[in-house]
Amino acid sequence: MNPSAVVELVGAGYAYEDGPAVLRGVDFAVPEGRSIALLGRNGSGKTTMLRLLSGGLRCGSGRLLLEGREVSYDRAGLTRLRTTVQLVVQDPDDQLFAASVGQDVSFGPMNLGLPETEVRERVREALEALDITALEDRPTHLLSYGQRKRAAIAGAVAMRPRVLVLDEPTAGLDPHGQERLLAVLDRLRDAGTTVVMATHDVDLALRWADDAAVLTPEGPRTGPVAGLLADQALLDAAGLRRPWGMAVTRLLRDRGLLGADVPGPRTPEELDAWAAAVREA
Repeated sequence: MNPSAVVELVGAGYAYEDGPAVLRGVDFAVPEGRSIALLGRNGSGKTTMLRLLSGGLRCGSGRLLLEGREVSYDRAGLTRLRTTVQLVVQDPDDQLFAASVGQDVSFGPMNLGLPETEVRERVREALEALDITALEDRPTHLLSYGQRKRAAIAGAVAMRPRVLVLDEPTAGLDPHGQERLLAVLDRLRDAGTTVVMATHDVDLALRWADDAAVLTPEGPRTGPVAGLLADQALLDAAGLRRPWGMAVTRLLRDRGLLGADVPGPRTPEELDAWAAAVREA
């Protein structure tokens, strides 16, 4: 058990009905104040882990702990869990159902039985956090895909969770939409929300996350993202490619252009900035 974890899977396993085990003996802790990338190829169990963490699925074996206490799956236990951990699924159309954005974002706080004034305040805060205040009265079926993504996240943010869990949040977004969403996630992280993102995009994980959990057939390996993504044997075991930034950093160091103690570029923009600084020097 990790005493610093907000939520934690301990020896967790899960198998869908009439199917083989998706996860076996998984230990995974989410400490407060970190951004965590959950990395693995399709079918590795990322979505299953997120649903176990948020209570959408119940561990077939092992335990789910919330602040060190085992979660009970009765109404009180699940309410306690879901006011702490909120899941946003990959397809926003699976999450949005109300007629307007404001109505959808207000659904969770209203279900907590909060006073109307507090519900309105939470909706306002969530819309501002996701930069969609102007969309409050917009019918959800008239939103663009990127707007629907942000509206779905706003509904989770309105619950004021300590941990926000996102399943492939950048999937289906164009580069501009991805950048806008990452800026939103950075603001949420700066405001104190712990964010866990499932993805198979190693370049995204390297530029965005503090830590990573890499899913392999033997279970997840966790640690600082740069260290894990520099481990080629681990990437091979997980069926992941080497991040672009890692490949460039290795090339620069092999050519004697970058010191061993100097962080390498994670994006093309950082490479351009490094090259400009070298030219000026």
